[in-house]
Parts: sequence; structure tokens; C-alpha cells
Amino acid sequence: MRTYIGGHQAVSIDDFIELALGTPPELWLGEDGETEEERTARKDAARDILADNPELPDDVARIAAEVIEAHAPELFNVVPLARPAGRRRSSRKGAAA
Repeated sequence: MRTYIGGHQAVSIDDFIELALGTPPELWLGEDGETEEERTARKDAARDILADNPELPDDVARIAAEVIEAHAPELFNVVPLARPAGRRRSSRKGAAA
């Protein structure tokens, strides 16, 4: 099965991220071994993109929250911890009496 987003085929997780953001993740995260000059150029490009699209941070946060909500168990392997029976928190009012 092939997946297309806006006419572009997404074949990897990085493709989905790039298509969702409209930019490659490396623009925001950087890359290993980038020079100071490359880092400066990358940050300048990111500033220009944010100036043209000030809603982008909110959109990214919304997308991230939706992914976490939909896929939290498999992404984070979260297991709720049970509280031990019989142990209750004492209130400060009762402790003083």
C-alpha cells in the first residue's frame, strides 16, 4: 500500500514528518557534524520560515499531541502503577489533632 500526502509519496517516518511540518526535521534539529556556518544558515532559514508562518509552532505542538494521544502505549510502553492498598495520605488537619 502506498501513502500519498498532497501528491507526495511518504515511504518512511521521516517523509511523514517532513510532509506534516512542511520542512525537513533536520532544519529544526540540526545534523551531526554541521559546521558553524551551516548551523547559522540553518537557523536563518528557520527564522525566515517562522516569520512567514507564525502558526507553525502551534501546528507542530498539535500534531505531536495528536500522535502521542493516538499512539502513546506503543511509543512509550506506559504501564500505570497501582497504589498499594491500605496506604492513604494523611491530611494535615487530622495530623495536628
